[in-house]
Amino acid sequence: MSPNAPTGGRKVFTPELLDRCISCGFCLPACPTYVRTGVETSSPRGRIDLMRAVETGVLPDDDATVQEESSFCLGCRACEPVCPAGVQYGALLEEWRDHTWDRGGRRRVRLKPLLWGANRPWRLRAMGLVRRRTRGGDGDGPQLMLGCYERALFPKVSRAARALVPALRVDPGQGCCGALHAHNGDLKRGRELAEELGRRLDGTILTTAGGCAAHLVTVLGADRVRELSQYLAEADHRPRLTFGAADHPGPDPAFAARRPRIALQDSCHLRNGMGVFRQPRELIEEVGEYVELPSASECCGAAGTYSILRPRDSKRILDDKLDQIEAAQVDFVVAVNPGCLRQLQTGLKRRRSSVRALHLAELLADHYVPA
Repeated sequence: MSPNAPTGGRKVFTPELLDRCISCGFCLPACPTYVRTGVETSSPRGRIDLMRAVETGVLPDDDATVQEESSFCLGCRACEPVCPAGVQYGALLEEWRDHTWDRGGRRRVRLKPLLWGANRPWRLRAMGLVRRRTRGGDGDGPQLMLGCYERALFPKVSRAARALVPALRVDPGQGCCGALHAHNGDLKRGRELAEELGRRLDGTILTTAGGCAAHLVTVLGADRVRELSQYLAEADHRPRLTFGAADHPGPDPAFAARRPRIALQDSCHLRNGMGVFRQPRELIEEVGEYVELPSASECCGAAGTYSILRPRDSKRILDDKLDQIEAAQVDFVVAVNPGCLRQLQTGLKRRRSSVRALHLAELLADHYVPA
């Protein structure tokens, strides 16, 4: 047991999760909010101390610092891979928000429309019909998880995934996976939705959203869930791709003389929660010149609903990322999560940048050679 662990509690947190932190400080340089503020309470270690104070009743649930830090945290889980004690910070953060965010005032007001839209399958189906996401699918392959807002905001992603994996099955009546709820103070509903989706979609579930993949793995298990790059990188499923060079320019004649320079923005939950980061890089290298950004593994500031709840802090983190993207002189920056894609597209458009942000599925589909 940690020397800082609570000796008695209110059963807000799972004891074995809360007790694991030894306050060593390895998490500090990995935390985006601590790096930018230098404030201890804005670090994973400091926030766990706040959780312990809530657990023991030293601080009330509506304490201003408790509320602020549970919101200020990006939930990127960058602290987890560097933690020698194996602290499951993401799970702790979800328990924290589940307990305190009902007292969050304006935060709940902003979240309510998003959670309402994702709460029933028929609402999601209506969004997908308007924007022409992929349809049909009576193959014998995995079940494609359409995503809640991805099917409305980025319908080309599901169509691209279907082009890459023609055997995909697509159930139009599927609902949300529950990640949106679990990350935003409604753990019970988040788990219920994941379990409902698991019952509805038999066999392997394939998703194009890193955050959704990590949540589904937590509830359904790793044997039921594959993220797109993870699936395509497997030898049996690897697509045949053009090189994007002079002899195989792909669909864009602008790159007939050279391979396009392509960067990647990792999905925080996919990388830090599932350990998937090598696969998208390998696939990108098949169609262009891969360029590793110094902050590729760091959060872009989207962080689920963070860009909506804390737009100023989100923009500050994004601006650092955009500086690196433009300095790298890349042609494309690829995302493996719809929230990251929206964040990058919005920022690049605001700067009138020539760099194009797109989803990995779109990039690969543009260079896919059917068998």
